[in-house]
Amino acid sequence: MRENKKLRIAHLHWAFPPIIGGVETHLVMLLPELVKKGHKVSLLTGTAEEAKVRENYKGVKVTRVPIMNLNWLNKRGLTGIEDEVREEIAYFLDETKPDIVHAHNMHYFSKAHAKILEEEARKKRKIPLVLTAHNSWDDMLFLELTKEIKWDHIIAVSFYIKKELMGIGCDSNQITTIHHGIDIDKFKPTNKVEYKKRLIKLEKKRVIFHPARMGLAKGCDISVKAMRLVVKKFPKAILVLAGTKNIVDWSNSQQKDIAYIVDLINNLGLKNNVFIEMFTLDEMQNLYAIAEVCLYPSSVGEPFGLTMLESLAAGKPMIVTNSGGMPEVIQDGINGYVVPIRDYEALANKITMLLGDENIKKRVGITGRKIAELRFTKEIMAENNLKVYYKLLQ
Repeated sequence: MRENKKLRIAHLHWAFPPIIGGVETHLVMLLPELVKKGHKVSLLTGTAEEAKVRENYKGVKVTRVPIMNLNWLNKRGLTGIEDEVREEIAYFLDETKPDIVHAHNMHYFSKAHAKILEEEARKKRKIPLVLTAHNSWDDMLFLELTKEIKWDHIIAVSFYIKKELMGIGCDSNQITTIHHGIDIDKFKPTNKVEYKKRLIKLEKKRVIFHPARMGLAKGCDISVKAMRLVVKKFPKAILVLAGTKNIVDWSNSQQKDIAYIVDLINNLGLKNNVFIEMFTLDEMQNLYAIAEVCLYPSSVGEPFGLTMLESLAAGKPMIVTNSGGMPEVIQDGINGYVVPIRDYEALANKITMLLGDENIKKRVGITGRKIAELRFTKEIMAENNLKVYYKLLQ
């Protein structure tokens, strides 16, 4: 197949904005970019509160059905869902008539969805089936759905995820690593003083931003513990936690984690130095603009960490842990800093160093922006996905 032929591309994922998360943000970047390149793109996803069943999102035809909503499935249970899953997937594929089917994170959560997708796409319609693995898990369901489903090709979002897939026996030749991309025109170095004034609690403070959703896995408790040390040197420092509520909470841990983090803040006497609020995707760029330093001290094997790219594109230094795929993006001392997992003292030291040295903070921010422009744009990401499609279709 000619590599300039326009394709019909069907994507499937469990959620899409207003649900907020790394995969959802990835789709917001990738799918419209494929449309811009002239391809017909559709998405089958889960229902969401206040979202239309059918909508056109920047040229992407989005269809939402309950049977793809993980939060609903978690409450309902996975018993006896096969007929409804088959009906929705078959109707979606018949309606969109894709050249290629691209599933995201369907190598986990539900065996019925993965097996029926394989049957309807590969076996019945002979359509190549691509999986993007945004995560890996340590249990039998992950092993089974990653290995037994005949994915024609797997895209890993980091070399870390590719290594995890190879570790369970996947053929390295069947895996391509494609890092996420970012809209560098949306996230860019800018000054948002007026936005800072609107958030009165932040107006005269030095803002440290933890952009990942609130949770212990994302290291929010480590950021809070680090702040106890930071405020001794910089009393006007304030940590902003993006306490998003519209997420896929398969493990039902979100509210429990938030309750613990709030208790920790109160126990450490940091009520005036930590700000928790719900922010939309559009508001996030304003928060990067008013931040001096960004943090993502994940305490688990982070598959990638899309917020790193947002921080780099905004020209702000990012401090991460040596976890999963994050050191593939953040080069210590170049475009940010890498600290050991759960080491709140090391994290505090890097924060205070950046707050105390304007020249280093500026240099690291400028370098980060240049690296984002060269390696991590949504255009580069879309082109790399298309290369996988065309190779399969040949």
